[in-house]
Amino acid sequence: MYQFSYADVQTDSIADARDRERQLLSRSIDLLSEARDAGPRSLAAVHALHFTNRIWTSLIEDLGSPENALPKELRANLISIGLWLLREAEDVRQGRSDSFDGLIEVTQIIRDGIQ
Repeated sequence: MYQFSYADVQTDSIADARDRERQLLSRSIDLLSEARDAGPRSLAAVHALHFTNRIWTSLIEDLGSPENALPKELRANLISIGLWLLREAEDVRQGRSDSFDGLIEVTQIIRDGIQ
């Protein structure tokens, strides 16, 4: 019988969490792409912006937690990027912008950088 060590379980948990983060960011990208095609005043845009807002709000909260194991400078950079994404999403929601491209591109970069 194989018994898992704490380090094995912790490594699996980290890998699982990163996989979930990649999946959520991929879903956000898909929704934002659909919204771009449907237009900034579409129902698809409302759903995409809401989903993106929820994800980045949660990620920023996690990144700000002292228990987060990422290096402090990386966490600060990701929080800054997340705040920018939230501002961009709000600009589209408020009608100050009609472009989803920056949101999509930056989210793809972040997703692709998750190891």
